[in-house]
Amino acid sequence: MSDVDWPALKAAALAVQERAYVPYSDYRVGAALLTASGEIVAGCNVENATFGATCCAERTAVFSAVAAGHREFRAVAVVTHGAEPGTPCGICRQVLAEFGSDLEVLCFTPEGAEEVYWLSELLPHAFKLK
Repeated sequence: MSDVDWPALKAAALAVQERAYVPYSDYRVGAALLTASGEIVAGCNVENATFGATCCAERTAVFSAVAAGHREFRAVAVVTHGAEPGTPCGICRQVLAEFGSDLEVLCFTPEGAEEVYWLSELLPHAFKLK
């Protein structure tokens, strides 16, 4: 892994995971983005009864970061529960790719399992409008 402060990102993802709104799936996800300026912006999943209006943790973090004026990201940590770490869904991968494909992605569980990817590995042919 790179020079990213992964312990700080993991701590932020774990903290926000506890605030997830998941009355339908009970599948809590927390995500913490490291911006190019060194700030950490976190987000959790927020479910909705219509399901299609549900927003994943990774997108919540990206949207919060953009609203705060950030457009460049270095890394993201995503925490899920289970035996194996969950990776960002396809929509989240595409949203992250909007801001660059060289993003480091750490997927982990509170139980200690973890995997590290480059976003370009998870989404090798991201859609680009330009």
